[in-house]
Amino acid sequence: MKLITAIVRPEKVMDVIKALEEEGYYAFSKWSISGRGREKGIQVGDVLYQEMAKTMLYVTVTDKEKDEAVDIIIHSAKSGQHGHFGDGKIFVSNIEEEYTISEESRDED
Repeated sequence: MKLITAIVRPEKVMDVIKALEEEGYYAFSKWSISGRGREKGIQVGDVLYQEMAKTMLYVTVTDKEKDEAVDIIIHSAKSGQHGHFGDGKIFVSNIEEEYTISEESRDED
């Protein structure tokens, strides 16, 4: 199992969720967060915004589904044809164990 952590622009999160659902990935967790990347914020007139609003999605998939799910997120979160700074970041982690609380059981792959 893999945990995909995707940090995307808030205005793109529904596009990402819809694209994932269309391919059968229905389960996710979502948080509203703020932060910045290498661009170190954005200057608008005299105001420097050092932290930007972002949305973080957690999606769990099988090892075989990882590449497809990452591609879906990239293509649905990207702004414009070539993308822009601040479009987001994706991290993929291994899940060692998984449990379902209601069934009081460890899930097997």
